[in-house]
Amino acid sequence: MKIFIWTLIFSGTFIFMEFMAWFTHKYIMHGLLWSLHKDHHHKDHDSWFERNDAFFIFYAIVSMSLFYAGANGWWYGWAIGFGILAYGIAYFLVHDIFIHRRFKLFRNTKNWYALGIRRAHKMHHKHLGKDDGECFGMLFVPFKYFKKDK
Repeated sequence: MKIFIWTLIFSGTFIFMEFMAWFTHKYIMHGLLWSLHKDHHHKDHDSWFERNDAFFIFYAIVSMSLFYAGANGWWYGWAIGFGILAYGIAYFLVHDIFIHRRFKLFRNTKNWYALGIRRAHKMHHKHLGKDDGECFGMLFVPFKYFKKDK
């Protein structure tokens, strides 16, 4: 029974992280902390790293803190920490590798879902300023981006 509850908490955390990513992206990255996210939209830097990568560090610290809590008796911490970690890995694979092509992998996909995610993110990046943005999610985006181009 404990593994079932652990799995529910892990899965719920992973799904909740998509909402957190959307919320953080829309209201924090394109709001109060635009100064950290701006270089992700403008590419006015020569470094492979961006100030925007600081958000990854924040969630990594939260995840590691939950592992620590799990190791010290609060077993839910493991499930929540691994849910955040799993979402972070998915985010890295989808956003950094597949969408922004920071590494030369997954370039020639024909998968309708992957192409829809890429289209939605491309629409997000057409807005260079912090206002008037769209498509702030990563894994769940509006259905219109999954339609084939004519």
